[in-house]
Amino acid sequence: MVPKKEENLSKEKLLAEIERLKKELKKRKKYGLVWEEKPEDVVEMCKKSLPVLKEVKNKEIITDENKPINLLIEGDNYHALSVLNYTHAKKIDLIYIDPPYNTGNKDFIFNDRYIDYEDSYRHSKWLSFMEKRLKLAKNLLKDTGVIFISIDYNELAQLRLICDELFGEKNFIGILIWRKKEGGGQTDDYFVTEHEYILVYERTQSFKWIDEIVPIEEAKFNKKDEEGKKFSAIKLAKWGSGARREDRPTMYFKIKAPDGKYVYPKAPDGSEGRWRVGKIKMNELIENNLIYWEKKNGVWIPYEKIHYSDADVKKIKERSILFELASTGDATNELTGIFGIKDVFQNPKPTELIKFLITHTSNKDATILDFMAGSGTTGHAVLKVNKEDGGNRQFILCTNNENNICTDVCYPRIEKVIEGYKNPKGDTVERLGGNLKYFKTDFVNAEPTDKNKKKLTEQATEMLCIREGTFEQFLDKGNFKIFKNRNHHTGIIFDQLTISEFKKAIKNIKGKLSVYVFSLGDDTFDEEFEDIKQKVKLSPIPEAILRVYRRIFR
Repeated sequence: MVPKKEENLSKEKLLAEIERLKKELKKRKKYGLVWEEKPEDVVEMCKKSLPVLKEVKNKEIITDENKPINLLIEGDNYHALSVLNYTHAKKIDLIYIDPPYNTGNKDFIFNDRYIDYEDSYRHSKWLSFMEKRLKLAKNLLKDTGVIFISIDYNELAQLRLICDELFGEKNFIGILIWRKKEGGGQTDDYFVTEHEYILVYERTQSFKWIDEIVPIEEAKFNKKDEEGKKFSAIKLAKWGSGARREDRPTMYFKIKAPDGKYVYPKAPDGSEGRWRVGKIKMNELIENNLIYWEKKNGVWIPYEKIHYSDADVKKIKERSILFELASTGDATNELTGIFGIKDVFQNPKPTELIKFLITHTSNKDATILDFMAGSGTTGHAVLKVNKEDGGNRQFILCTNNENNICTDVCYPRIEKVIEGYKNPKGDTVERLGGNLKYFKTDFVNAEPTDKNKKKLTEQATEMLCIREGTFEQFLDKGNFKIFKNRNHHTGIIFDQLTISEFKKAIKNIKGKLSVYVFSLGDDTFDEEFEDIKQKVKLSPIPEAILRVYRRIFR
């Protein structure tokens, strides 16, 4: 028999536990997505080993020292994102990813095993995988930044809920529907599935979508149709970047002019161009009498009739359905044209799709990240846009080397389009130019011993150069090093006893320097640099890196 006193104590403990649970439940969200968290090997290993980057020197490509350095990181994207959380926190303008769709057909690997359709934890594993990476990715976006995520119906609903939680429901911009092909396949039981989705979230409400601006000279105002309705008209031939035939081959076709002869689109430079709309849309315009023709210098020029105000015609609002914006077939043809063989990569995305996202969301100096880079479409698209408009956008690609995708597809593709190549017909494809540095993820023991802290500092040189954008070695004195770019220097001091010598070495360097000083603690050495404090920005290492990693890996 339990004594009365002990029985009362047991009741008190039980009531106290009930009250604790009530409070805990009140803290929890009332609505959202719940799944069983599944441990992931690449995440767990970070409790014992901290990720760093090591450059593969023989894969560097430099064609223009005045252009930014693009980055390709080979390794698990969780590790790459962890490093970028130190080097690129709130520095990214645009993120695009094409994650595994979790179809159950060997397209998603978790802990080195393919997840099949019969796996009862299929969705939980995918959600665990995505949440960890999206959390890290969010930290990288500027307040004006945006993320695009391609997906199909298998995980659309789950992805929407997890992104609402991570980015905030108020920062949901919308869902783009991309028509990826014409016609269905054998797997379509009821509907012909021709589309995929692209979820769009802004980091904050400071993000701005860039409408396509219509040059005044490409529009006609204050026209009237046969019924007396007022309209404005926009030239049907594409203008600006991406206006050449090769940019969209399927949008180069003939249409019949009023005199019965056929006309083709011309680019602004007079070469073969492309229409702004595809064949289906063009036929709709013709059938509905929505084409206005003007004859100039003996040549018929078609315009699209727009029945709204003159002020509005200066901008073209995009539609949520990307009906004729390239296809997976175009993407496959792109890769075949580069490598000369078919089936280089399954289900690639076309560069035109990524170019569309880039040109509507970022400026010419944007930094663009794809941490599920696959065949390298995003990098290719960035280089194409830069070539077209003279931009200085920078890309960062991250991919593992599963099935040699990084070494045999992604890197060779970027190398070829930067330097130029011959297509299967033997024609020379003009180089796009640009620069690239290739890195692999590496690791340092995470146990916080003095020895490991010293090693982390030594191994972090590449990370610091990436953070500062200073890749050219200016001075190497063993115990300290200095790197530079066109307008900035970075100093790394591995032994605080050499601070005096370092100060002499930077005496004649103009401008401000970022200086990283090794410290077993969190010392910034402000006193040692008091006499030149206006010249330097000081940071202790590896503590600055460890602070980021403690937050991520806690």
